[in-house]
Amino acid sequence: MNAFFSGLLRLRRTPWENLATVLIALGVVMLMQPFALILFTWSFPVTLVGTVMFIITSHFPE
Repeated sequence: MNAFFSGLLRLRRTPWENLATVLIALGVVMLMQPFALILFTWSFPVTLVGTVMFIITSHFPE
């Protein structure tokens, strides 16, 4: 876990891509759940932030 946080602080690709992937998955789950309208409302922005974050972090060094 310590290596994950140090990778985030050093702007390394793998931890940031993992975080972006989690955001994308969270946005999709929020989109498909039928219970809370607020989660459905925020699903698109969360997915969009995750996607843009993944595109940006793919240019970070290994």
